[in-house]
Amino acid sequence: MTIKHTPKIKVLQNRNQGPFSRKPKRRWWPFLAVCSGLLTGWLLYLSMSLPSLDQLENYNPELATKVYSADGVLIKEFFTERRFYTPLSQIPDVMIKSVLATEDHLFYSHWGIRPLRFVRAILFDLLTLSRQQGASTLTQQLARRLHLSPEKTPARKIREWMTALKIERTYTKPEILEMYLNHMSFAHGTYGVEAAAQFLFGKKTAELTLPECAVMTASLQRPAYFNPYKYPERALKRRQLVLGRMLAEKKITPAQYQVAVATPLVLRSQKSTELEGVAPYFTEWLRQTLQKEYGWDLYKGGMNIYTTLDARVQACAERAVAAWLPKSQEISNRFLRKKEYIEKLLTPQQLRQNTVERWLTNKPVIDSLLSAKYGVQLAVVALDPRNGHILAMVGGRSFEESKYNRAVQAVRQPGSAFKPVVYTAAVDNGYMPCYEKLNQPIVVQQVDGTRWTPKNFDESIGGKVMLREALRRSLNLVTARLVQEDIPPQQVVQYARHLGITTHLDAVDALALGSCGVIPLEMTAAFGVFANRGVLVQPFGITRVEDKYGNIMQQNIPQSKGVLREETAYIMADMLRTVAQRGTGAAAVSQFGFIRPAGGKTGTTNNYTDAWYITFTPQMVVGVWVGHDDPAISLGERQTGSQAALPITVTTIKCAHDTLDLPLEDFEQPDGVVRLAICSETKELANATCPEVVEELFDIRYQPKEQCTVHTGTHNRGKDRRRTRY
Repeated sequence: MTIKHTPKIKVLQNRNQGPFSRKPKRRWWPFLAVCSGLLTGWLLYLSMSLPSLDQLENYNPELATKVYSADGVLIKEFFTERRFYTPLSQIPDVMIKSVLATEDHLFYSHWGIRPLRFVRAILFDLLTLSRQQGASTLTQQLARRLHLSPEKTPARKIREWMTALKIERTYTKPEILEMYLNHMSFAHGTYGVEAAAQFLFGKKTAELTLPECAVMTASLQRPAYFNPYKYPERALKRRQLVLGRMLAEKKITPAQYQVAVATPLVLRSQKSTELEGVAPYFTEWLRQTLQKEYGWDLYKGGMNIYTTLDARVQACAERAVAAWLPKSQEISNRFLRKKEYIEKLLTPQQLRQNTVERWLTNKPVIDSLLSAKYGVQLAVVALDPRNGHILAMVGGRSFEESKYNRAVQAVRQPGSAFKPVVYTAAVDNGYMPCYEKLNQPIVVQQVDGTRWTPKNFDESIGGKVMLREALRRSLNLVTARLVQEDIPPQQVVQYARHLGITTHLDAVDALALGSCGVIPLEMTAAFGVFANRGVLVQPFGITRVEDKYGNIMQQNIPQSKGVLREETAYIMADMLRTVAQRGTGAAAVSQFGFIRPAGGKTGTTNNYTDAWYITFTPQMVVGVWVGHDDPAISLGERQTGSQAALPITVTTIKCAHDTLDLPLEDFEQPDGVVRLAICSETKELANATCPEVVEELFDIRYQPKEQCTVHTGTHNRGKDRRRTRY
């Protein structure tokens, strides 16, 4: 009997057949493993771009750099984000409550993220077809602001969650809150509560009221959209919502809520030039210098820069400009109100409407065009000659209109304001104030090689004139003759360099009358040498730079150098005092009542294109240049230094002395200078019979030693003698 065996495999297959057979299980785990691996790899990839632990532990926000005047006024801020760091302990509790109630009322109970809140916000936005619900915790907002981009993508959201978790593990809740309140963007381009409080309300954070805190919190969601200056209705509506959230979270009482919602929206008034700060030409000059040294740290390092500028003196200068520059503009307009100038200003459409002659009868329109095209510009510099501190600086009529700083960048002909350099060289080389030169016509060689016959301003001529008198009257003929015959141009250039003038100077006779350009700052500093007993102190504007921790990064001290004999400086100061009291600058005393001991000199160039006046006391020197940017345009008929520049100069220095309450000081006569009575005719020591006696200063090296040898008889004895004291 044969027994047949059925193969086992067949039996097994048969088991899967029939009505109760089961299909084999599909194995999903390989697919899940691949997906998990991809997800893990993606998360690892995203984590690679997250901030490191060192970055998280070293919070270093961008802080605005502050610039202070010497009298403690905040005059400028440099920033990319306007932010000032304030500890949490100095932020009012009501500000903290308004932020927590509105942005994250469960801040102290979550661990950085709230997934359910995110899902709920997504569903709400899908149902309403909007993007109105905020889904980020306060920590997530901080993470996004500190370390991530503002793009709205799933990848960025995951990075945000991961970063928020790392922040929560790195910092305590109060530390996170402090960073948030100092880092986030508020309305109108401010960052952090302190900057926002100062800008919006003109207050420190600690002084904020409940409605003000609510306005600031309202702008956190969308700073530009809820800007209270541009959109006050939106800001007010959002403020009420913040107050409602605070009431709902029991952060305020119903009574507080009622008072707050009824409070009107009151903001600090903003000036159109507010961002320029105080002394914008000065601070911009500093900015250009500092950026070369500190780069972008200047805008985000939170440095404190202490300057030499005195805000009180600056205010005096700006008031003087505001009072007197419009007068110069009116005179300039009157001079330029001519067909050849106006037809260049009118548009083709205007010319089709009316003829040039007809337009000339419309004074308001023509003056407006002239002021815009041919605006009178100026430069004002005030210095302390003892230490080189720049006390005030104005570089033009409007910083908003033109950033060109004429105080430090313009090179303009000084005219007669350069004559003290010539007379300094003469005095230092033994030509005393009583030295005489002929006031007669002369031929002067100009820079371009042409011959020029200068004239005195009043076209006068005469006989011999003493140097003091020539400087008092600003006689061109005497000064030019002095350079031609006694002090060669090369020597004048040398003395100009000693006095700190660095611009190109041609060693020609015309240099005596200010034919070569100078910089107003340098020219003003040169006059400071006469006030400072022959010592030149280089002008500077920064005394100290500190980092945000108070560590000194830079400290500057005056750089001084003796460039003149003390005797020469004093004699020049005394000669220029004669100019300021009884010469071309006499209006300083007669019209403006500036009776302090002071020297000064006017300057006017051909065709009245440049007007100067520089004056000084032992404590201060102020220089002013007035003119058009185009040196071919005249300021107008008779617009001399005494007419166009002197009023601004004297008004500034008089106001500054009074405002600072500076004591009355005179120039100190050195031992090497003597005052002697000399015969007016012979310039020898006067005797009892000299008919006209002059008291004059002398360097003891060059004082006369002999008695007058002309008036030796007895016929003049007993007669009244004329005696002049300078």
